[in-house]
Amino acid sequence: MGGDSSSAMTERFRRRWLLLVFSTVAVGSSARASAELVRALDCYHARRYSEARSLFHQISLEKGPDAEIEFYLGRLALWFDEGPKALGHLERAVAIAPDDARIQNALGDAYGLAAQQANLVMKLSWARKCRAAYQRAVVHQPRNVAYRWSLFGFYYLAPRLAGGGLEKARAQADEIARLDDMSGRIARATLDLGEEKFDQAFSEFEIILKDNPKDFMALYQIGRCSALSGRQIERGLRALQRCLELAPPEGENAPTLACVQHRLGNLLEKKGDQIGAAQAYAAALRLHPDFRATKLALTQ
Repeated sequence: MGGDSSSAMTERFRRRWLLLVFSTVAVGSSARASAELVRALDCYHARRYSEARSLFHQISLEKGPDAEIEFYLGRLALWFDEGPKALGHLERAVAIAPDDARIQNALGDAYGLAAQQANLVMKLSWARKCRAAYQRAVVHQPRNVAYRWSLFGFYYLAPRLAGGGLEKARAQADEIARLDDMSGRIARATLDLGEEKFDQAFSEFEIILKDNPKDFMALYQIGRCSALSGRQIERGLRALQRCLELAPPEGENAPTLACVQHRLGNLLEKKGDQIGAAQAYAAALRLHPDFRATKLALTQ
């Protein structure tokens, strides 16, 4: 989300704390479990999700119920669209740690996936649970941009009957902008794209590039606006190709080079270059073997 460095720092802090806890438990019992946790976390943050899931599963068998492990297993199940598994892991996690905003936010994601996969009768119930979990996450950590984004996405995508609405999404975009300028620009651009105000969407990032033509996020968002709107394709291609020469921002929700390659594929497809598009999509999978286009977030 706009390269949120504070979130990345918080996650590094949490990883160190978790390792300390496991290391303490490991004394006189299982030092191997601590080493496996290191590997699992490294795989997760390197986005090697298949490998991470296997490691976290093995740890859970050895350690028993644990909110952190259930959280990661739930997030990984979400990545692979395994809705019932995700719900099971995250409901167990929230039962252990009900005030953990990360778990509430992930539980909201699981409810959202359940809403997508449910029959028409159940969709509304799951959607309301999704909104409530996102709201709880924001109550616990109102200044966390990622949780504001979850609410923004819900309001932007959900029908009014389920509690969605563009005016609510705009209110969250305003809150996001107060917390982080780039994230606010992305939120406003997302709304503009949805309303086909394409020039306004592009303009959110042009002002950034005037001062810093090497800003990865601004360049990427130009490419994203182009891919989603079908406008300014050559400009979008140039912006994304420039991204490939730069280091991407840190953060679990930040766009990666695999995302860049996928958006390049989108634009090359729109341009009619099927061979180039196939090469870009293949490059995305080489960079991130577990990459799934359906998992591109609103920011990506």
